[in-house]
Amino acid sequence: MPFAISIVILGLIQAALVALPVQHRTPTWIKRLSSPWWAVIPALSIVVVLGAIEASPSSADALTYIALVAVPPLAAYALGALIRRDRLEAHYLRLQTVSWGGGSDWLAPIAVAAALFTLAWVSPHSLAGEAAATALSGLACVTLGWLLVCAVPARWLRLGVYAMAVIDAIYVTADLLQEPNAVLSAAAPAAGLPQLQVVHFGSAVMGFGDLFVAALVGCLLAAEDAGPARDRAGEANLQALAAVLVAILALTFDLLFFAVHELPATVPVALALALIQWHKRLAAERALA
Repeated sequence: MPFAISIVILGLIQAALVALPVQHRTPTWIKRLSSPWWAVIPALSIVVVLGAIEASPSSADALTYIALVAVPPLAAYALGALIRRDRLEAHYLRLQTVSWGGGSDWLAPIAVAAALFTLAWVSPHSLAGEAAATALSGLACVTLGWLLVCAVPARWLRLGVYAMAVIDAIYVTADLLQEPNAVLSAAAPAAGLPQLQVVHFGSAVMGFGDLFVAALVGCLLAAEDAGPARDRAGEANLQALAAVLVAILALTFDLLFFAVHELPATVPVALALALIQWHKRLAAERALA
């Protein structure tokens, strides 16, 4: 598949990850761990991972196996509890999640995740196999984003998203990402098992963090409909608007590939979040006027 089509599809996948998450109840154990300091995780995920690979290239192999073990169950949880299933109905958006009671409720999500993993394993270099691996990684990012949203106040988490985009842009501009990314992309588990620590689709490659930041923003916006005074349909519309903005900004941003070979894919997502916050502030000011 040509690079232009491949990178466009990955940008649209980022937009889908903004649109998919729904609000889900916060477990008690996460509430006990809640702290603004967890907001540094998005930015540190870039610094720590790249620093570890620079210091010891073999750490990329460890990251490969961590992703191999962690991504499938995280993806299954997102399928079962965290993604949008219903369409916008008459005057509200009904958010459906699976029941915690009865293990049979989880058979379908687990089966789907297992099928995606199998397809990514047996056909790693086909578009179908790459799509399956990308779906697993994206869904896992939804679960990771939800965990972070449950543990961090929204204001601090938005700052974390912006900081991640700034650091990503600095690293790309300074040509500090190319070599570590190449090492991470080349790392593969034994027995031809799928590479889930990085996203390969067609001729394009995208970092796991690029999907994570999109899913994180989606979870953040979905969580903002939890307050009793919120208009749920309106908040869902904001989440859809954010997804559209990510798609437009990502596709526009991709035009820079005519001039450069690498771009920080976190930037369009952060810009979309900033525009949504600006839109909300304007709406609040109009409501008070």
